[in-house]
Amino acid sequence: MYCYKTGIAQIDSVSGGFDAGTNILILAPPMSYADQLAYALIKPLQGEYSIVLSTNERAAEVVDYFKIAGADKRFVGVIDAITKSSTPSIADTSRLMFVSSPTDLTGIGIKFSNMIESIFEGDFSEGEPGLFPPPIRFCVNSISTLLMYRRLEVLYQFLHVLTAKLKKIEGVGIYLLNSESFDEKTLSMIKQLMSCVIEVKMENNITFFRVMGIRGVTGEWLKFTVTKGQVVILP
Repeated sequence: MYCYKTGIAQIDSVSGGFDAGTNILILAPPMSYADQLAYALIKPLQGEYSIVLSTNERAAEVVDYFKIAGADKRFVGVIDAITKSSTPSIADTSRLMFVSSPTDLTGIGIKFSNMIESIFEGDFSEGEPGLFPPPIRFCVNSISTLLMYRRLEVLYQFLHVLTAKLKKIEGVGIYLLNSESFDEKTLSMIKQLMSCVIEVKMENNITFFRVMGIRGVTGEWLKFTVTKGQVVILP
């Protein structure tokens, strides 16, 4: 089974990376660079694809981030949930798709399925055919924004479908959630859908994370930064 390298020695040296079908929740306070951590973990390596559901940034901004991080943008897709509200005439391409707003969970689900189908059929990029099933990294940035528009029960069902599809296609999913804005019931329900949790905290303007739920990984707090799309563990 395919294993998704994280670029973090403390994970890769123990488990080899994220197993295919893994869904990871990143729980983080505001202004903690959790989105950079998430994007670093889903940056496509050679032969892989990445899809971002963006509720906070325009598609062009997301693509620029991956380009600066050294990823081949032909293998990066974005489902943009904000641009269409200001530019209604904007049209989909195979790698950039748009929905009217973060409330349109049905539209998001359709675009996600269309993008996955395009990757499996070889229509997504101009690259040479690679592994099958194609390794796909997926990120939702962020669940917090979606929860501002839809009830928890509705969003839970939506995420249940997404996480199940990622397992079926042997991809890996990363989902960001603000750890300070929601009650324990919300956090508990979202965690039920996940294979493991990455917790992020800040102390004295220094950012730490720990990984909970991956066999062999100790769960110790690690000081980190992200540089050009690479997670750097600090002493």
